[in-house]
Amino acid sequence: MSDLTPHGSRSVILTVAEVIDETADAKSIVFDVPGTNAEAFTSYRPGQFLTLRIPSEQTGSVARCYSLASAPSTDDRPKVTVKRTAAGYGSNWVCDNLVGGTQVEVLPPSGVFTPKSLDVPLLLIAAGSGVTPVMSILKATLAQSDSPVVFFYANRRADDVIFAAELRDLQQAHADRLTLIHWLENLQGLPSAPTLATLFAPFAATHTAYMCGPGPFMDAVHKGLTDADFPHQNVHTEVYNSLSGDPFVDVVHEEVSEAEAADAATVEVELDGETHTLSWPRKRTLVDIMLAAGLDAPYSCQEGECGSCACTLTEGTVEMENDGALDPEDIADGYILGCQARPTSDALKIEF
Repeated sequence: MSDLTPHGSRSVILTVAEVIDETADAKSIVFDVPGTNAEAFTSYRPGQFLTLRIPSEQTGSVARCYSLASAPSTDDRPKVTVKRTAAGYGSNWVCDNLVGGTQVEVLPPSGVFTPKSLDVPLLLIAAGSGVTPVMSILKATLAQSDSPVVFFYANRRADDVIFAAELRDLQQAHADRLTLIHWLENLQGLPSAPTLATLFAPFAATHTAYMCGPGPFMDAVHKGLTDADFPHQNVHTEVYNSLSGDPFVDVVHEEVSEAEAADAATVEVELDGETHTLSWPRKRTLVDIMLAAGLDAPYSCQEGECGSCACTLTEGTVEMENDGALDPEDIADGYILGCQARPTSDALKIEF
């Protein structure tokens, strides 16, 4: 097998160390950490994802985001877990083609579905393969804090439960603070919003919720949490979206015209504890101007679908062509997507 060559300055070639059969239709892919750029793959935040470049005869490649099931505090090597879906080109390619020694082009860990603090009580909610980022958060919390965790995990049947043995081990090791609730559809039916509200109500005043799963399940969970009086700012959702563009190719910066510069807004961007004042032409996105200024702007898809570039607008107004990675609660809390945001006021302040 010939060595792969990165298609852009941000991507890295990883080698598959091991493939683990989790269930009949789900596999975990464990990667060796490269000598170069190793820190990015060992110091990621629990709940983040990797973007894999998957070969395609029709388009050359497709980009797919898969959540990390590993946690940097408990696992030596990064691991993503992928479940086949009937029409899922990416998931079927991964499950059919990746074996030990295979090389894959990936972007560094990214995403904002990650707790700001592990030192708070957590309600973790997952269905099916949505367990993947939630598992990362669970392991990190149990390893790094003394916080109590309630974990609600829904599946069709018992043999669909990904990480079943690992969850049993964690429950036994942390019986004093991990409450594990399995919900099996073939025994209990679909979880309804009223039932979920009853289950979640005891934790509304104390816990922060993180959820990931299929759309209908998430709708029921959202309704259940709302009816259980969970504050919306304590509810965090991971959104599944496929990418249509090519995030592996470096962004090409176009020169700003004199007319654009004359009409530009001014933005103060707080990034990694430092504040930068930038000129922001009306037709450019926030990610565009940050990259042009030499700042290490967090981004991945540039389509508004992955949430990597989410940030908080604390002053001013913007418009966004696509806000698909944000739910209504996020938008109400002032979150915007840097790859989609364009200024509609003269002065703005933004925090990453």
